[in-house]
Amino acid sequence: MLKITGLQKTFNPGTINAKTALRGLDLTLNDGDFVTVIGGNGAGKSTLLNAIAGVWKPDYGKIEIDGVDVTKMPEHKRARFLGRVFQDPMKGTAPDMEIAENLCIAARRGVGRRLRWGFRPNERQQYRELLSTLELGLESRLSAKVGLLSGGQRQAITLLMATLRRPKLLLLDEHTAALDPKTAAKVLEITDKLVSENNLTTLMITHNMHDAIAYGNRLIMMHEGKILIDVSGEEKKNLTIPDLLGLFEKASGSEFANDKVILSK
Repeated sequence: MLKITGLQKTFNPGTINAKTALRGLDLTLNDGDFVTVIGGNGAGKSTLLNAIAGVWKPDYGKIEIDGVDVTKMPEHKRARFLGRVFQDPMKGTAPDMEIAENLCIAARRGVGRRLRWGFRPNERQQYRELLSTLELGLESRLSAKVGLLSGGQRQAITLLMATLRRPKLLLLDEHTAALDPKTAAKVLEITDKLVSENNLTTLMITHNMHDAIAYGNRLIMMHEGKILIDVSGEEKKNLTIPDLLGLFEKASGSEFANDKVILSK
């Protein structure tokens, strides 16, 4: 579903501020893979997601989604392949519009616009049923403005919106980092349910080692623009945080020293 070959990206090349974020990275995701991505600051995690989404154009390399070469495809055109949830709960929704209106927009993503464009009679009931699966009581608040909801509620709605059209690839960019632990756990529970029920190929960046191990069928750890560790199947199921740190030290020749990640374990 996703094939990345030799991806390289350097910001501010030829200047004193030059920073190589991706160093010839190769990555393949099979249909239905749920891959968690972890690594320290500057490892290249967000640069990778932004390259896939089309925010950055790679200097070298190739990106294919479901067999389609999207490397040179502009961001707005490749968006039809993707669903994305950002770290900031304020992104991904229209705050001045109702919950139902936000879902309506998501349901029509990639569909040609016409003069007659609004709710069909059965849509409100469909949205109520969708929202009820979140178990947040939002099914009775279809007319509520999204901007008045809590961060966790907004992220849950953004997840629904991002998965409503069953994208080829779902990108989750530390989408629980701005939430309190209890709310983050609920959003991750919802994420796991939506990914599993819809068999969505998913790439989830997290700074939390426990979450990286607990969710998905595969874990990759990035360091200095490369994939240093790639574990899946039974190896991932049996993985512990000390194991992961040990694998990092063995592969990199140094200790993992990122306080944000270590403190989140």
